[in-house]
Amino acid sequence: MDENAPGAGLAELAAVMHRLRRECPWDARQTHESLAPHLLEETYEALEALEDGDPAALREELGDVLLQVFFHAEIASEQADGTGYTIDDVARGIAAKLIRRHPHVFGDVSVSGAEEVKQNWDAIKAAERQAKDGDPGSVLDGVPFGQPALALAAQLQRRAARAGAPAELASLVGSQIGAELFALVARARAADLDPELELRAAARAYRDRVQEWEQRADRPSGTPASRAASS
Repeated sequence: MDENAPGAGLAELAAVMHRLRRECPWDARQTHESLAPHLLEETYEALEALEDGDPAALREELGDVLLQVFFHAEIASEQADGTGYTIDDVARGIAAKLIRRHPHVFGDVSVSGAEEVKQNWDAIKAAERQAKDGDPGSVLDGVPFGQPALALAAQLQRRAARAGAPAELASLVGSQIGAELFALVARARAADLDPELELRAAARAYRDRVQEWEQRADRPSGTPASRAASS
């Protein structure tokens, strides 16, 4: 394959991963479960590079995320119990899903804008679920509850809003503090902001301010950085 052809780098990575799995003792003993923390860590590192506005770092971190996808697929390809799949199966599966859910691009459907694209996506997804399970289920099906709480609240609210759920449902949740936080998520969404990213930005700004304070000559005595970090 021409090294400049689209996908040539992916084929090279697949070959490297295949060899590592067979010749590297560490790679050979990994499982889906042992790699799970790395999948999460690499994703967060890519997000941090994005927030830092560092294109070179983002490119590198995306490579680390991609490695995790190839690694899991390589492990799956070794299964002999009928549950196995390859990286090509993964790629073809997502390509087919994108084609199905973009009939305005790959079919003869017309859309008025991005909002209708999202509505069509949800309708097609529900139809796929009904064809598979015989039940359209809930618009909230598939929302991962293991994600950070702000991101979880935002995803639940987005899904519910697209399904036409009454806005007041968001005010009838949890304790007072939980309800207030949930309402803040709704406010962020109304302002077209991602609450998780907004809080991360605030946390980063706070970190910078604390570090600046640590360097000031007028910092109160008895509060060295080393002691503050260990408290």
